Amino acid sequence: MAVDYLVIVVYLAGMLAMGWWGMRRARSKSEFLVAGRRLGPAMYSGTMAAIVLGGASTIGGVGLGYQYGLSGAWMVFTIGLGLLALSVFFSARIARLKVYTVSEMLDLRYGGRAGVISGLVMWAYTLMLAVTSTIAYATIFDVLFDINRTLAIVLGGSIVVAYSTLGGMWSITLTDMVQFVVKTIGVLLLLLPIAVVKAGGFAEMKAQLPTEYFDPLGIGGETIFTYVLIYTFGMLIGQDIWQRVFTARSDRTARWGGTVAGTYCLAYAVAGAVIGTAAKVLYPELASPDDAFATIVKDELPMGVRGLVLAAALAAVMSTSSGALIACATVANNDIWARLRGIVRPQGEQHDEVKGNRAFILLMGLAVIATAIALNDVVQALTVAYNLLVGGLLVPILGGLLWKRGTAQGALASVAVGGLAVTGLMAAYGILANEPVYYGLLASLAAHVVVSLATRPTDAAVLAAWRERLAGRAPAPENASETVSEQVPAAQ
Repeated sequence: MAVDYLVIVVYLAGMLAMGWWGMRRARSKSEFLVAGRRLGPAMYSGTMAAIVLGGASTIGGVGLGYQYGLSGAWMVFTIGLGLLALSVFFSARIARLKVYTVSEMLDLRYGGRAGVISGLVMWAYTLMLAVTSTIAYATIFDVLFDINRTLAIVLGGSIVVAYSTLGGMWSITLTDMVQFVVKTIGVLLLLLPIAVVKAGGFAEMKAQLPTEYFDPLGIGGETIFTYVLIYTFGMLIGQDIWQRVFTARSDRTARWGGTVAGTYCLAYAVAGAVIGTAAKVLYPELASPDDAFATIVKDELPMGVRGLVLAAALAAVMSTSSGALIACATVANNDIWARLRGIVRPQGEQHDEVKGNRAFILLMGLAVIATAIALNDVVQALTVAYNLLVGGLLVPILGGLLWKRGTAQGALASVAVGGLAVTGLMAAYGILANEPVYYGLLASLAAHVVVSLATRPTDAAVLAAWRERLAGRAPAPENASETVSEQVPAAQ
């Protein structure tokens, strides 16, 4: 394992070095939170694919393939579908808004009264998303170094917190590009063909496994529908995803770069399911499907390659973890803390926005590590996160983009009713049940429509300003205290 250890150590050292480099570049709020809004197509595609394909997509995707066969691809496949829908139908409009958070978009659309409540729901989602990724370090570091769970979480979490705090979105973007390359080589180009060959090829796999393992719908129609509802729609509205859209340098970059990333996700979904199916042939009696990834890597790959593939799993976890962490800190600072304190600074007053956001990343990072140590079940934490997101925020966000009759009161009612309904139904039916998100979403939709129609339409001036921003004709109200960054060519 010495060569494998060396690969991992070099990889982790590189992540920290890029954090240090990013710190030198992040000189303003815009640079720190959204990479100066100037990522080109190649870098935008790589970082977008990196953030949506995390530990759940890699380790969990292989586990679903082990349990259900090729239909285990549906979870990651629906993530790719969501990213494609976001890129084709909404990304250009989102990028033109020139905001930092989803709650700022709601304030622009509804007249400045939806921010704190929606911010609280989005903060809970991003926090739990970061926690689920951080818990996954325990699995990977246990395979690598045979260390206990708490130490693994602290070690992995500390590295992500360090480079995210140092350079913000620039550091995360650079590390995500490396992680995208490592995942592509490790999972698609190495593990996938090796796993199929070790299992005897597709003909042998079909001979060894039941026919339902090769049924595209074998996982069940209801499960597929739930994946679409949670993950496809979740991709449309998550702060972690939108914050990457904000980094695009143009509408075209956001649309086409995101389309490439979404297509990559579809291929990654199929690859994970095939690897899991091959693992079922090789190890038919594993204690848990989620052990399939680590087992096939440990037992079937040569040294060096094994280290690279484990680095790919680590890259998948780190990319999602860092993206969720900066999203969580951005929401906590800009949507909750600043609003609750009622901070209003005179035009031109100097304030170190970078320092404040850096402090919140560090604070949220420590909270994520502590929460990850306290929790055990990744699936339950991820389900809570997406149920809150979709049940509480899908309707007011899409309603704001698509329905001009929606009002601030309708949006607030939708967030409150949907969030409370999902929470109550999870307590009644169980966290992993499908009913909470089904009924919570319907309650949110009903509240939005009924209350919006029962209240006065949104002020015409607010809607006019909203349309100007959507069209890209109004200047973005960037914070006056931001320093003027150097003119650096757009990242390609």
